[in-house]
Amino acid sequence: MSRERGPDHRLNAYREDLAAAHLRGEVRAERFAEGVDRRVVAPVLPLLRRPESGAPMDTQLLYGETFRVYEEKNGWAWGQAVLDDYVGYVEAKELVSRPAKPTHIVAALRTFIYPKPDLKTRPAVPLSMNAKLKVVGARGNFSEIEGGGWVFTAHLASVGSYVRDFVSVAEEFAGVPYLWGGRDSLGLDCSGLVQMALERAGISSLRDTDMQETALGEPLPEPIDFTSLRRGDLVFWKGHVGIMVDAERMIHANGFHMSVAVERLDIAMSRIARSDAGHVTSIKRLPRR
Repeated sequence: MSRERGPDHRLNAYREDLAAAHLRGEVRAERFAEGVDRRVVAPVLPLLRRPESGAPMDTQLLYGETFRVYEEKNGWAWGQAVLDDYVGYVEAKELVSRPAKPTHIVAALRTFIYPKPDLKTRPAVPLSMNAKLKVVGARGNFSEIEGGGWVFTAHLASVGSYVRDFVSVAEEFAGVPYLWGGRDSLGLDCSGLVQMALERAGISSLRDTDMQETALGEPLPEPIDFTSLRRGDLVFWKGHVGIMVDAERMIHANGFHMSVAVERLDIAMSRIARSDAGHVTSIKRLPRR
């Protein structure tokens, strides 16, 4: 997506008729509203560009994440994700009031909410990595969560418990189908993969590739020495991003393989150069942790 004049509509909630109250004085709108935080109760909730089921999906919210609502109308809620400020429309029925402060996140690639603490019961809800939960009890190998249901405890991690190597998280998604706007374990796009992996490592990231290229890490000096790349470097093109696995290979969610795949950087560069994405625009390096 290209940036527009004025505040970025993707990250700032404003329309001609309504805007977030904190944007008063920065944008023009007929009225301003304070946001009301709601919790996502769907396993995955599409955030759409328009309030209609066939509208383009810009991103997704995961179970337990918080969505700040500025307007609810005709079954749709307009607002922005608290995680990364992304603005759009979601189905209001998939939100509940009084967001619970999460105590745990899903650390496994995916898991389930069971009706009972018994692996032989039929699971009710699938959950993706980075879904947020409030644990209120335990029995055997299961944790009871607020709102009802049980999750296998070994699939959870306490909030604030992070992995050191975000690349290893990205590698867990190998083979997951490519999905434009996706950011869950059943489908995700290139920037969604980066965001999901970084979040598991405790690193905040905006959603789209241009935002990530601007905000993440420090650029390698030009001309880029492609022989000096290392694990964790982020390789950017126009509208695309990959993560270096080692000095020669990267992992990325891409439309060529239609999945998350590991391949040699030089092969990917040659192929992508023939597309609209063109040549590498930058390589960003995150601080060592």
